[in-house]
Amino acid sequence: MTDDRALLTRSAAFASLGMALFLAILKGWAAWTTGSTAMLGSLADTVLDMIASLATLIGVWVAAQPADESHRFGHGKAEALAAMFQVILIVLSAGAIGLRAVTALIEGGRTEAAGQGILVSIIAIGATMGLLAWQSHVIRRTGSIAIRTDNLHYKSDLFLNLAVIAALVLDQYFGFTRADPLFGLGIAVWLAWGAWRASTEAIDHLMDREWPEERRQRFVERAAQHPELSKLHDLRTRTSGGSDFAQFHVDLPPEMTVAEAHDIIERVEADLCSAFPGLELLIHIDPAGHVDEPGNKLVESDEFTKLETKP
Repeated sequence: MTDDRALLTRSAAFASLGMALFLAILKGWAAWTTGSTAMLGSLADTVLDMIASLATLIGVWVAAQPADESHRFGHGKAEALAAMFQVILIVLSAGAIGLRAVTALIEGGRTEAAGQGILVSIIAIGATMGLLAWQSHVIRRTGSIAIRTDNLHYKSDLFLNLAVIAALVLDQYFGFTRADPLFGLGIAVWLAWGAWRASTEAIDHLMDREWPEERRQRFVERAAQHPELSKLHDLRTRTSGGSDFAQFHVDLPPEMTVAEAHDIIERVEADLCSAFPGLELLIHIDPAGHVDEPGNKLVESDEFTKLETKP
């Protein structure tokens, strides 16, 4: 993990934390003056965003630490753990907002001070768009899963604030008294759906899911450009934080000396790592014709033969 990546992810996490604190104060005042369930739901989400942003900061900070004796593969999965913590907070927030909205639908009630609530929501939308722009830049540069999950929070905040505006307008200017709790319920459903989407990538990282098929194929195609290699098999890939990991077996002539084989593998490693920045690569050499696990297609299947055309 480079220093530049660590600096970018930390800056995005600090910006997120500062934004959440600002919005929590602003929405707290608005929820108190308006009595809006939708605004209260937006406030609850922002408070949890603040906690989640703190978890994101800790996650990216830990993930940036170099490998040590206890974590020889580095600390990259700290980002996925931070993302999962955020998902749990989103689910809790959705449940609390949904319960509040159902209670308001049953018991009734009106909102107040629509002007203040709408003004606060407009300010929140503008500030959130600025944060999203910076987070998007950091995600393009680093691919951070923790920042991507945090970015999803704030994208949902745009819809939350638009929903608050719509609820206040319909309630106080058009007399639709059930608009506020209905929008609050809609916010809860939206948050729950966002949590489901955010959890999938974090789980993939924690479970060491293989790279997407298109990326694996590009990797094999690059390796196939080295004619010295034959029968690339037992290819395994995964992603952890900002680092990619790959390992595979290749066949080389059994009469080749250790020094000759070493030189070939050094060239292959240098080429693959230049084509896939941030990659940690391990290559195992088999003498041509050797079979590690007879009958196990997952291990013995030749990746080169799967290519439509070998360069």
